[in-house]
Amino acid sequence: MGQIRYHLRGPKAETERVYAALELGLEEEGWPLSIFEVDEKAAIFEVSAYVDEAEDGVAERLAALVPDDLADRSFAVEPVPDIDWVTKSLEGLKPVRAGRFLVHGSHDRDKRRIGDLAIEIEAGLAFGTGHHGTTAGCLQVLSEVVRREHPRNALDLGTGSAVLAIALAKMAHIPVLATDIDPVATEVAKENAAINGVAAWLTCVTAPGFHHAAFAAAGPFDLIVANILARPLMRLAPQMARHVTPGGSLVLSGILDSQRNAVVAAYAGQRFRHVRTLHREGWVAIHLKR
Repeated sequence: MGQIRYHLRGPKAETERVYAALELGLEEEGWPLSIFEVDEKAAIFEVSAYVDEAEDGVAERLAALVPDDLADRSFAVEPVPDIDWVTKSLEGLKPVRAGRFLVHGSHDRDKRRIGDLAIEIEAGLAFGTGHHGTTAGCLQVLSEVVRREHPRNALDLGTGSAVLAIALAKMAHIPVLATDIDPVATEVAKENAAINGVAAWLTCVTAPGFHHAAFAAAGPFDLIVANILARPLMRLAPQMARHVTPGGSLVLSGILDSQRNAVVAAYAGQRFRHVRTLHREGWVAIHLKR
C-alpha cells in the first residue's frame, strides 16, 4: 500500500488552528503536513497529513487533535498514487505560445521555430513556468507594450522563475531588475537568465519590499510587470506610482476575473489609466498607464 492522505477543509482561521494542533501533536511521528487554499473566492483552506502506510485509527487520532470548539472534526481519506513526478511534470509542460514567445522545457527544444523568442524554463522550485494563464497572459500583453512604447528599463516584481524578465530582455534588450522575496527564486532566476543568454541584461535581487536600495538604484522604471496576487497588488499601488516614470506602464496579473474591477479601482486612485484587460483561463492581465 502506498502513502495515504488524510485531509480536512474549512475557513482559513479554523484550518490554521487545525494545522498548528497537528504540527504539535504529531511532532514525534514526522508525518508530512500541508495547508493550502483550495477556493480563493470562498476563502476555503485544506489541511493534509500524509501517512506512509494504511494504519488503523489514524483518522480518529487526527480528529482527536482538532480543537474542541470546531464543529468539523472528520478527516477524509484517499490513497496517494505512486507517480514518477519528474516524468509527470514534463508531460504537463508542453510548449506554450504567447505572442512571439515560446516557453518550453529542455526536452522540447526541437519545437522552436525560426522567429520564435524562445524561453527555456524547467519545472522547479520557483513559481512561473509560463504555462499558467497569468504568466501566458502577461507575455501577450508585454509583447504589445514593448512594441508600442519602447521602454528603456523595466522591473519584474515577484519574478519567480524570471520568465517575464527574460522575455523583456530578449524582446527589448533593456536592463531589467528582477526581484523576489524568496532567495530560492532569486537563485533560480539567475540560473534561468544564464540558460537563456540574457544574464547581462538582468539584475536578480532578493528584496522584501520597495525600501530595498536596488529599486532606487535601477528606477524609476518605464515598465513594471508584477504577476503576484490581487490583494498585494492593491496594497502596492501607491509604491508602484512612486517607482514608475510619468507615462510609464504597469502590467499586472495573478488576478482572477472577479478581482479585476477592484484592482483597477485601486490604481485609478493613484492616477493610473486603464488601457486594456486580457482575459485568459479565468485570470486577467491588466495594462495601466501612469
